[in-house]
Amino acid sequence: MNIVENFDLYAPRLINKKELLSAGHRACTGCAEVLAVRLMCKALGENTVIASATGCMEIVSSMYPTTAWEVPWIHVAFENAAAVAAGVEAGLAGLRKKGKIDDRYIKVVGMAGDGGTMDIGFQALSGAMERGHDMLFVCFDNEAYMNTGIQRSSGTPMGASTTTAPAGKISSGQKTWKKNMPEIMVAHGVSYVATACPSYPLDFIRKVEKAKSIKGPSYIHCFSVCPTGWRCGSHLAIAMGRLAVESGVFPLYEVENGKYKMSSEMPKKLKPVKDYFKAQGRFRHLGEEEVKTIQHKVESEYQKILDKAKYLKAWD
Repeated sequence: MNIVENFDLYAPRLINKKELLSAGHRACTGCAEVLAVRLMCKALGENTVIASATGCMEIVSSMYPTTAWEVPWIHVAFENAAAVAAGVEAGLAGLRKKGKIDDRYIKVVGMAGDGGTMDIGFQALSGAMERGHDMLFVCFDNEAYMNTGIQRSSGTPMGASTTTAPAGKISSGQKTWKKNMPEIMVAHGVSYVATACPSYPLDFIRKVEKAKSIKGPSYIHCFSVCPTGWRCGSHLAIAMGRLAVESGVFPLYEVENGKYKMSSEMPKKLKPVKDYFKAQGRFRHLGEEEVKTIQHKVESEYQKILDKAKYLKAWD
């Protein structure tokens, strides 16, 4: 990596101290998703409108008659967060054109969990991205429908045990591989696509800031550890996020106008997937051969990204 070209990644920097997601919300102990939302808001600033799908963050932040949000925020259905965000963006553009609001730039953001992004809300997101709306969409991926009882989604990884894909005598948990949502967004021609994790806060903030600066559609897929649904200690949220990255299970990269770039936080050598699985109850039923199969898949998918970013293997 060229240190000069990427000096800004290493230089000291100031972070917005203003809290736009207030304390006192009802998130579970150790929730990495609420930390991610807090960091996102710091990066976005006050000139922001957020359309939020039903999900964990809606439940914990807006219990009537209170709200944790310090920016304009709209709760909408599972399936239409992207459509509402697109409508807000178009409405603001119309009001600005008519001179009814000033020229101050307001970033419109849609947000949802993996279910509200990759399953129920996929059609609305696909349409908004294809039409080229000037908006950011952030998926907070905790790998299941955690808010409604830990049901599997298309973001649930192979082998994980959930309430609707339970591990037992005739089942080894989730039977399909995780949907590759960032690559689907790249295929839509989105100007900026990135993966992020709150275990690496400066990387996450930098990517949100970059997405905010994009005029047109942008997408960030944020890995959000859920100690409750993953059956791991609430004190392990940051460590589990780092292990997901260090093992290649969730690589950090960005795609700007079709050009892939690995994040500097990625290790030169990957850790074994079994190190990541060890502390999670949702994987405790997996046998050695099943772990080997998943390890091979992780390496194969990671190599595809490295090839696109013109990197070398990271596990020899």
